[in-house]
Amino acid sequence: MSSPSEAYARFRAEQRRQGTELAVFRERFDFALDPFQVDGCEALEHGDSVLVAAPTGAGKTIVGEFAVHLALSQGRKVFYTTPIKALSNQKHDELRAWLGHERVGLLTGDVSLHPEADVVVMTTEVLRNMLYAGSPLLEGLGFVVMDEVHYLADRLRGPVWEEVIIHLDRSVQLVALSATVSNAEEFGTWLQEVRGSTAIIVSETRPVPLWQHVLVGTELMDLFVDEDGERVVSHGPGARGRSEINPDLEQVSSLSAPVDGRRGGARGGSGGHRGHGEHGGGGRAGRGHGGRGRSDRRGTRGRHRPRGHDRHGGDGRHGGDGHRGSSRGETGHAPHLPRPPRQSEIVAILDDEGLLPAIFFIFSRAGCDASVRRLDQSRVRLTTDSERTRIRAILDERLSVIGVEDEQILHLAQFRRAAENGFAAHHAGMLPLLKACVEDLFEEALIKVVFATETLALGINMPARSVVLDKLTKFNGVEHADLTPGEFTQLTGRAGRRGIDVEGHAIVVAAPGFDASAVASLASRRTFPLRSAFHPTANMAVNLLSSFDLEQARETLEMSFAQFQSDRSVVGLARRARELEDTAASYREAAVCERGDLGEYAEIRRRITEREKTLSQRRSAGDRDRTLRALRALRRGEVIALPGGRRQGYAVVLDVDREVLGGPQVDVLTAEGRVRSLRPGDVPSPPAVIDTLRLPRPDRMGSAKVRKDTAAALRERLAGHDHDARAEVRRLAGRTPSTAAEDPELIELRERMRAHPCHTCPELEAHERWLQRLGRAEKDLASVQRRIEGRTSSLARQFDRLIALLTELGHLAEAPDGGLRPTERGLRLRRLFSDRDLLVAECLERGAWDELRPAELAAMVSACTYEARRDSPQAPELPPGARFDASLVATERVAKDLRSAEERHGVDPTAAPDPAISAIMHRWASGEHLAAALQDADLTPGDFVRHCRQVVDLLEQLTDSPHVSLSARDAIVGVRRGLVAQEMER
Repeated sequence: MSSPSEAYARFRAEQRRQGTELAVFRERFDFALDPFQVDGCEALEHGDSVLVAAPTGAGKTIVGEFAVHLALSQGRKVFYTTPIKALSNQKHDELRAWLGHERVGLLTGDVSLHPEADVVVMTTEVLRNMLYAGSPLLEGLGFVVMDEVHYLADRLRGPVWEEVIIHLDRSVQLVALSATVSNAEEFGTWLQEVRGSTAIIVSETRPVPLWQHVLVGTELMDLFVDEDGERVVSHGPGARGRSEINPDLEQVSSLSAPVDGRRGGARGGSGGHRGHGEHGGGGRAGRGHGGRGRSDRRGTRGRHRPRGHDRHGGDGRHGGDGHRGSSRGETGHAPHLPRPPRQSEIVAILDDEGLLPAIFFIFSRAGCDASVRRLDQSRVRLTTDSERTRIRAILDERLSVIGVEDEQILHLAQFRRAAENGFAAHHAGMLPLLKACVEDLFEEALIKVVFATETLALGINMPARSVVLDKLTKFNGVEHADLTPGEFTQLTGRAGRRGIDVEGHAIVVAAPGFDASAVASLASRRTFPLRSAFHPTANMAVNLLSSFDLEQARETLEMSFAQFQSDRSVVGLARRARELEDTAASYREAAVCERGDLGEYAEIRRRITEREKTLSQRRSAGDRDRTLRALRALRRGEVIALPGGRRQGYAVVLDVDREVLGGPQVDVLTAEGRVRSLRPGDVPSPPAVIDTLRLPRPDRMGSAKVRKDTAAALRERLAGHDHDARAEVRRLAGRTPSTAAEDPELIELRERMRAHPCHTCPELEAHERWLQRLGRAEKDLASVQRRIEGRTSSLARQFDRLIALLTELGHLAEAPDGGLRPTERGLRLRRLFSDRDLLVAECLERGAWDELRPAELAAMVSACTYEARRDSPQAPELPPGARFDASLVATERVAKDLRSAEERHGVDPTAAPDPAISAIMHRWASGEHLAAALQDADLTPGDFVRHCRQVVDLLEQLTDSPHVSLSARDAIVGVRRGLVAQEMER
């Protein structure tokens, strides 16, 4: 209960709010704003910029909408930026519903609606381009809302966010909306330095309580309990400061850690059961909220349900194997981790417990599609007859734009059947139209289960009652890595719909290797650090030098969040350097010998070691040369003894290829009958020839029987030889003689060492240990000092290398005032925004694309915007015709020359063109329908449509290039048609 003074303070604060714009704005809502929302709005009305960091679904966009309200009340413009076009479209629709069609514009690169409106929604790239171009649309701009600002950590697109924040006029108030990050204060401090007065508002409280569960077999168990063993909310209202892992789950950590029979296992006969004494009820340990937990376990399954959840009627809609499993096992055997349930079983459990709608996060597109197929094959049905009728009507209307010829390649029949039964996939490989249907049907609670990739957690507003994770690892492009706490938080943050659900549920499916502690660690941490991905690019450089001199451009880079973080990290490194300096000094004091200069003695020892190493390397080089000559001299049929390394033992020579690169390559048959290949690196010294053997013809050696007989003959020939082949090698071939004993320099150093007074010190061994520690400390100190040097002004050094490259390529030149300015070539590069901007610019300058027809130009632009998800062993299909072939050869030559120049200047190389789907783009731009264009290619319709957006975006940038402008305009028409045009106009 608050004190009278606190109550009075709240009363006075509320009085002050009366008559403010915030008071007017709050009349829109029939609920009270949360404290963090009020704080953010008040800071804006006070004239500050604001950073709001809050969990997914907490309502931070209300602060962004207040900026819209405030701008309109003050007669100023407001731009609302989002990271992706889908979110821009969604926000545009929301604002139009609030303010009307005429007051809200949309700019997404390929769509321009009312760009001069007072409120314009756009992608961040569009605003960046406007800032560099000095667009007149910036006139009167008062506010910029940057939604999902934590995207600045994205490797490819993150720099755009920082460019906008740095280049926005200081008079513009910034509203930065972010997920809850652990270093929000650090990010806010940077914003204050760059933008001026900025309020930092952090809320880690979810608006809807989140319960964390683990599904063990078919038993749903709570992850966290309190000290009394009662279930505990992990995040949001009702969360407690102290909680512990459910002890029942600690017994299920892996297949090698069986569940204790007293604590209850899974049903299905594979596990033990609780007795009917104190813990009766069959082991339903910590089952959720609202009566499903330890406080009452005696009821039959289904009596207690999550509070506020309405379950579907029991109409037997789970066909096939979608049942809940058999009754609890009554065996007396020690329980163990049961098999993970099938997805149809999980769906049935969630439906029975009132935990639908649910999102299953599957970390691959193929996995999402396979999950839908499995539910379809199991005849799972989650919808009523009336719901199916409604779904069918919506799909009939929305999908009517798809031609009959494209229905099969889009798997439309399967999509409709699954959707009508209440489940669907959602991933980037799907046609955006189909994804939008899934989103709308899910929002209307017509689709109950969605199998989605993790990209859903970062984009569309599509929360669910429950989120299910059946794996805690995903492929990150290099390896299968564990989910980070930030990724886990982002995914489970979708559970619990504000205003619909009274609680959300996150469910991890226990599988072999399950570790309760690891899951608890992921679930306990709510935030992740925000790390800048900012780096200078060619386009950025020419744009900066169009407006600033070189020193000002460098200073702009120094203003980036990346440099801010690097400079802050230097503080810690400097502290570490001082510690190492102190440590090294103490070791020097300890490493003192009364008989003489120990450092001098140690230097002699070091030089001896270095000289011995040099002589050993020379000896090894001599061995390599002798080995190379010996292998080249071998003849077919010679029996050889091998000295070791990757190959050892006896063998007979089958063939010698003296022309192979890095060779020769010697094929041999071992005494065990195996065919092996020898290269110079496979043996440390030359093999020894000890005999010869008559061999069958080479064409007969492919027979296993012939090889077996030859190996037997070889073993007979080896009779009487030493069983250890290395002994034969030492006797007949040996190693290159060592020269250490006769080396004058080494002899002189050893004499100096023996004559040094420290050599006979009785404490020499202890002194040397201190010297070793000193050496390690000095090595660590040098490493830290290199890191400090590398981080201080690191971006400026990258920028200088890029400037040197652009100057060599002719995009920059010295101006009359002595500074650097973009040339005509540089000004053309300035208008190119692409990951391969330099490659595209160089191709245009060299005329590599001048002769291309529209469809061919679209195919070439495809090669300069596409990057395959994985390498293909097959050569790509190319568009027909000599023109494209010649242009591709020229483009690849430009790419090779550019890479050489980048390597000379120490600049990260530009990716080479990738024509993997250029033939598909050519067919589409030539007028083929989607199915004919894709044919049997390993490319999903969704990926193709998204790629078409990128192609059109770059083609629009080429319309200003005189030699290709006409072809570019016609190519845009050819690409932007049919389903692609419909998706781009959404």
